[in-house]
Amino acid sequence: MVSGSIGERIAAYRRRRGMSQAALAGLIGRSESWLSQVERGVRSVDRLSILLDLAKILHVEAEALTGRPWQYAPNGGTTPTDLDDVRKYFARYDHLFGATGEPSMDFAGLRTFAADAHRIYQAAEYEPLVRQLPELLLAADSLHASSPGPNRRETLLSYVSAYVVAAKLLTKMGASDLALLAADRCATAALEADSDEAQGMAAYQVVCALLKADRPEDAEGLAIRMATRLQSVARSDSPSLVSVCGALWLASAVIAARRTDRDEAWRRLGIAQELAEKLGHDANFAWTAFGPTNVAIHRVSVAAELGDTAEALHAATAVNTDQLPAGLNSRRAQVSLDLAWAQAQRKRDAEALLHLLEAERSAPAAVRYNVVVREMVREMLTRSKRSKNSALHSLAVRSGVLD
Repeated sequence: MVSGSIGERIAAYRRRRGMSQAALAGLIGRSESWLSQVERGVRSVDRLSILLDLAKILHVEAEALTGRPWQYAPNGGTTPTDLDDVRKYFARYDHLFGATGEPSMDFAGLRTFAADAHRIYQAAEYEPLVRQLPELLLAADSLHASSPGPNRRETLLSYVSAYVVAAKLLTKMGASDLALLAADRCATAALEADSDEAQGMAAYQVVCALLKADRPEDAEGLAIRMATRLQSVARSDSPSLVSVCGALWLASAVIAARRTDRDEAWRRLGIAQELAEKLGHDANFAWTAFGPTNVAIHRVSVAAELGDTAEALHAATAVNTDQLPAGLNSRRAQVSLDLAWAQAQRKRDAEALLHLLEAERSAPAAVRYNVVVREMVREMLTRSKRSKNSALHSLAVRSGVLD
């Protein structure tokens, strides 16, 4: 078996196959620049599907690329046990049998229930929200099935809010199939409600679910189309539309960075910056956390995705998370996560660990349920010679990498 890092192993097996970087990158739908960064150890392979594609094309087992037993490969990780109840709920399709039951609340009650769920999600308290999700979805479906008449539009908008937070959580948990289903239900209701804001919210969740399902081209196309459409109607007197539009441009910037299109990533960030200036302050309209600070956070994310550690560190100096609205714990942690990744790609593991611990202080679950974090920790463990009592080993246990 070839020795070295994952990148060195990929390079060695690629040469054995007589393939150029451009040829291999093209076969897995990535750029030559991306593969070059992987082989040089500048960035990590952060998708299981990409690792499997590389192994298949190079005619080796995935273990040959990771250099360690398969159970330590970047294959996701911790999943709340209660997600089984959510799966069972999605599989019931009660509405096909007229069995959704009487509504337990009106649209105002559902809106309040959904708002509480959004706050729990943004506080990165994922496990309690998983347990609440079947009840929230049942309330939404029951009301949706039995609410014709003058309150229909308000009911639809409340339904969209409930299913948006469901799609967010399921994406975070790695259940991309359920996330896509939840986001699709959002889109159907948003279209019936004839609401640009709701349609933008639904599209954003479809984009996130497509990314989790490793379909970046589909995600990017949808993000750009919807962002472009909303931009024509997003004015300063419609802050929710401005926020949803800005969130879509931010997502599209990160996608461009993942395919190492530097110019396009920064161009899209520039558009988002203009929208943040139109909004004028940090806010949380439509549960987007959009505003100048979130744009600044995404500058760090884009630089990290591009493998530009110096730029990521520089961009981080402009971020003041104290300006974010209260409760946005996962947003506050994101800067530390991006800086940890940037440092880990440079093999500066001590600095990366400090950033991970800082992120964990802000939002423990945001660290525990992050597949990129787990891959970082695994890579750092392979380079570490410290004892099982080290801070890195303890973090690996807490994040689900080690038992």
